[in-house]
Amino acid sequence: MDPADFYTGIVAALYGPLKSFSQDPEPYAAFIQQAGMPALELGCGDGEPLLELRRRGLDVDGVDSSADMLERLRRRAAEQDIPATVFHQRMEALNLPRRYRAIFLAGPTFTLLPDDATALAALRAIRAHLAEGGTALVPLFTPEPTPAEQIGRVRTAAAPDGAELRVSVLAEQRDKTARTQTALLRYERHHESESTIEDRPWTMHWYTRDQFVRLATTAGLAVTAVTDPDGKPAPADATGLLHFRLQTT
Repeated sequence: MDPADFYTGIVAALYGPLKSFSQDPEPYAAFIQQAGMPALELGCGDGEPLLELRRRGLDVDGVDSSADMLERLRRRAAEQDIPATVFHQRMEALNLPRRYRAIFLAGPTFTLLPDDATALAALRAIRAHLAEGGTALVPLFTPEPTPAEQIGRVRTAAAPDGAELRVSVLAEQRDKTARTQTALLRYERHHESESTIEDRPWTMHWYTRDQFVRLATTAGLAVTAVTDPDGKPAPADATGLLHFRLQTT
């Protein structure tokens, strides 16, 4: 199965609210205009919001670990006649040809890094690719345990080609010490007479605010602000999606 199909199905059907937020280009356009260009989107996927930012004339590159997602992005860019420069690399092992005034993730995909060591490597890679005085934006959230009555429940979403995507949580393990939550997900794709069913683990790794600040400091970055999705300062006990702004120290 195409890994991009699996990822798109999971995000659309299981994490729809977060994905819909990450697709909105406005917060990232405002961030880039404030922080400066060039800009880099980490985990750019199949091009949202990168292509819209490029359409607006913003100098934004993209990087993603999925070759399949990048191929989709390139096809979409060609169809819309939007020039886009993207790289097939993991965020914890970046080696790009230029530095950036703004580096951002459009959505909390940083939580897909499996552990603190990988997260630290990613933060060091961000630090190495920030221009002097540049700013990084990292959204984070703490996943909630799936309620027992939700285990086995099927969620559906429509794919662009009309296929029906179905996702269900078959089982889940949560390790508070390691700060990981691993769900065994069943992904189904049904289109006309064709059906595909596949089970895969889906692991998220979260951080307390203090833990993330310590990782950033170790990587040579200072957390200069923590805001909610509306850009308002987040109180120390805030939960949900939070945006961490980082600058070089």
